[in-house]
Amino acid sequence: MFIVHVFVHVNGDQVEAFQAATLENARSSVQEPGIARFDVIQQQDDPTRFLLVEVYRTPDDPAKHKETAHYQKWRDAVADMMAEPRTSIKYTNVFPDEQGWD
Repeated sequence: MFIVHVFVHVNGDQVEAFQAATLENARSSVQEPGIARFDVIQQQDDPTRFLLVEVYRTPDDPAKHKETAHYQKWRDAVADMMAEPRTSIKYTNVFPDEQGWD
């Protein structure tokens, strides 16, 4: 598995709009064959901060995800909602192995 954590800081007046756009994208994303999991997490002590946890089946699947219409719609919709550019960190799972994800 190939895991990406995307850190997002949203402008305070854009939290609800960001959340709505992101949930729409997440619902479509989990339908992709290359996505094993897609979590949208909001920080408790600062609701303007979100973490997207994207779990892909192969290292090639993030690029395929970025080619989808729903991702491109999300990317364009949230661009002006950001308080700062989003960042990401890429991981490879150690445990559980692939059998534990399906």
